[in-house]
Amino acid sequence: MSAARAKVQLSELEQAYATCREIAKREAKNFYWAFRVLPQHKSDAMCAVYAFMRKADDLADDESVPIEARRAAMATWTAEWRAARGGPGGGAGQDPVFVALDDAQRRFGISDELLEKLVEGTTLDLQEQQPGVEEVRSIRIIEQGHAANVFQVYRTFEDLYRYCYLVASVVGLVCIRIFGYTDEKAEHYAEHVGIAFQLTNILRDVKEDAERGRVYLPLAELEHERVELDEFLLATRGVVITDEMVELVRREVKRAGVFYRDAAELIPLLDADARPAMRVLVGIYERLLDKIAANPAAVFHRRVSVPTATKLAILARGMFEAWRLRRRAA
Repeated sequence: MSAARAKVQLSELEQAYATCREIAKREAKNFYWAFRVLPQHKSDAMCAVYAFMRKADDLADDESVPIEARRAAMATWTAEWRAARGGPGGGAGQDPVFVALDDAQRRFGISDELLEKLVEGTTLDLQEQQPGVEEVRSIRIIEQGHAANVFQVYRTFEDLYRYCYLVASVVGLVCIRIFGYTDEKAEHYAEHVGIAFQLTNILRDVKEDAERGRVYLPLAELEHERVELDEFLLATRGVVITDEMVELVRREVKRAGVFYRDAAELIPLLDADARPAMRVLVGIYERLLDKIAANPAAVFHRRVSVPTATKLAILARGMFEAWRLRRRAA
């Protein structure tokens, strides 16, 4: 290969990563704060993985498009990615996200199997028959005159765990390959931290998900706290929030907190240059869970979030730690 040709290819790769970084900067919110703490080559790879996931999520979640059309679009996009994957000379077709992801996959040893599981996680909500999910028609919602009255609800926590594994733990397993680790126990801990993150997301999005016809808190958990599904759904639409509902949220906060404990086990197993980024990510998500714990009823009213000032403070600590590590290694 000529030097000129190599320069062109490098330029194309750099542009592909720049495209992914713009997507991550615009869309990633909590994740992008952590990306900024990583060394450049690892940050680039994380942006490539995120941009790939973002495209899949957008195709799956665009409810302005009929579900059959979304399934077809997802199938077409997935086929294009598979055809482009591992292309000659490392080029992965014309899609810059595919180009960057292909390079990240080669550089960090991310298996095709893990990326296929990422896609499987994003397509779960498009499946006609979703494992562990029950479709429930809400008479009370109909009586209140709301449009959405058929809801997809997970039956048990075990069913929900599988969902969380595919949409979050697999992401963690990809991330730690970029972060770097040598002890295989890191994979077990990364799985649990992914579950913690996704449970936090589920609690944060209770109202939004219910408005989209989805309830991720399992029926078995509602029954344990003596919460009727109809009452739960009406609470997200401004009707009475009961003590039992608040206790339900508290119960799930505690469950997530148990999974967060494995973050303390995971971080020391990662490469030193990636530990500050993981601390930033865990710090932001734990603050989010703390906000939910402080006011459990809030999730029925709005999407709870961590103030930007708090995120900046966590980021500053992470960047200082990363700077200190780089200085020590110089």
